Amino acid sequence: MKRTLSDARSSAERDHPTDETDGRSVSQKLAPVGRAIGRSRLIVLLAVLAVLLVAFSLFLLGTIKAMTGVWHAWQNLFQGRINSTDLTVEFLEIVSLMLKAVIFYLIGVGLYSLFIAPLNLTIALGVESLTDLETKVISVVVVIMAVTFLEHFILWENPAETLQRGIALALVVAALVIFQTYNHRIREEQRTEGREEQARKEMVEQDREHQRNDSVREAKSDAPTDE
Repeated sequence: MKRTLSDARSSAERDHPTDETDGRSVSQKLAPVGRAIGRSRLIVLLAVLAVLLVAFSLFLLGTIKAMTGVWHAWQNLFQGRINSTDLTVEFLEIVSLMLKAVIFYLIGVGLYSLFIAPLNLTIALGVESLTDLETKVISVVVVIMAVTFLEHFILWENPAETLQRGIALALVVAALVIFQTYNHRIREEQRTEGREEQARKEMVEQDREHQRNDSVREAKSDAPTDE
């Protein structure tokens, strides 16, 4: 009778597989799709190469402009017709160009580290997530806007236009700083919650370890001794 019931149960399991078996079979069938989706991240390499190409081009262009500007500045100095205002504005334009190259470089390196493979460079720069990349880019954008306003302020060709430009830049910078501060606060709260959760886990593990040790000691004390 027992053999008959066990045979019937095994035949029923063969005819009607369990949900766990169905789940495994479905996951095995979808495994190639998951691998294909995971490898689709390599398409980001096109964006990385394009952005890094732009960054290197801007760095090269900025270097050429800097060398040309320094050469012309020394020529004008020896000829006695140097203009400090024009020279300062020209060099500020080079600084702005280099900062724009830095933005493209950060985006390219950050995308590679986030989607392709992690890099020690991005860890050193503090770019470990899209939020970190966004924060770094916003910081450089704020500096570029400050340099741009400084160029027009030094020239001082149209005071009213310069004032309007300064107000517009101030509003944009204020919005970016508020947004960056909010993201930083959220990130710090998440890190604090993560540390608290880790501390709770460690405390629970320590309590369990103490309980196991106490149980072992009690078992040893209750065990009869050999005479």
